[in-house]
Amino acid sequence: MNFFNRSMGNLLSVIFCLFVIVGAASAEPPKNYDFRRYDDGMAIAKAESKRVFIYFGRYGCGWCEKTNKEAFSKEAVKTRYSQHYSLIYVDAESGRRLSLPSGERITERELGVKFKAFATPLFAYLEPNGKLILKISGLQSAADLLLYDRYVHDEIYRKMDFRAYFSSQQGE
Repeated sequence: MNFFNRSMGNLLSVIFCLFVIVGAASAEPPKNYDFRRYDDGMAIAKAESKRVFIYFGRYGCGWCEKTNKEAFSKEAVKTRYSQHYSLIYVDAESGRRLSLPSGERITERELGVKFKAFATPLFAYLEPNGKLILKISGLQSAADLLLYDRYVHDEIYRKMDFRAYFSSQQGE
């Protein structure tokens, strides 16, 4: 009986340690980009009058990893996104705190809920003041990201709905 109790205690300790390790792990933004925390990225966007690109990811997201490797690894994507946006990465499951432009303090997880980032990756394009321009979810290719960039950076969103724009680009 004593051996059983010790074994169960050891097993529970190992399980607890695994939960702590997995819980402490965080999601990773694409490599070789200057992604910032939400507060810092929003401050830069306001100071430089730059639009914002928010990448909502989470630890263990296979679609995030695939998008990072296949789309964000392309030099054209890196160049355009680095030049055109204040880049922000948000771990949609994190309890790390941030401040909204209104001054409200919430967690990255709560920001994910506000943006309905229930599945990742989710990408949001914002005006420097935080107003949403476009929100896209799921696995994306480099061509997709460049198309979204043209729509936002070239201000096509001011003249045309995204669905109409996307449809008009399918033949090209």
